[in-house]
Amino acid sequence: MKLKIRKMSELDAFKILFWQYSPPYDWYNLEGCEECLEELLYDEYYSVLNQKEQLIGFFCFGQSAQVSAGKMEGFYRDHEYLDIGLGMNPLLCGKGHGASFVQVGMAYAKNHFKAKKLRLTVADFNQRALKTYQKVGFKEIGEFNSQNIKFKVMSYED
Repeated sequence: MKLKIRKMSELDAFKILFWQYSPPYDWYNLEGCEECLEELLYDEYYSVLNQKEQLIGFFCFGQSAQVSAGKMEGFYRDHEYLDIGLGMNPLLCGKGHGASFVQVGMAYAKNHFKAKKLRLTVADFNQRALKTYQKVGFKEIGEFNSQNIKFKVMSYED
């Protein structure tokens, strides 16, 4: 899968606001949230496009990829790690594209941010994502709870 990553555009951010994931992943639906639009545009968010210039997902890096409760628990103290977050177009989820998609973001983080260590946080119910992250080499380093959801923190080192 040959993909292009660019800084998030207003049009891409607007499209992401209305993506509809099916249960149990509907927790990720943004429902047109205005605050979310601002975050997508002004934080470290990047659009991912296929060869036809279609939006297939996004990545975020640094503090944008951290969960507030994880900060309070101290999971993000080690600044040698670059935090990475991502979302894939719901029409592509569950079709075997996850590992290659994540690897594109990992390569971008290494090249663009010179990151040698990566960290991500994922909701425990998202078993599909957990399996994908493990497949590409992430290992669980801890967990915390926030708003009745358990989150797992995972790391990757070259």
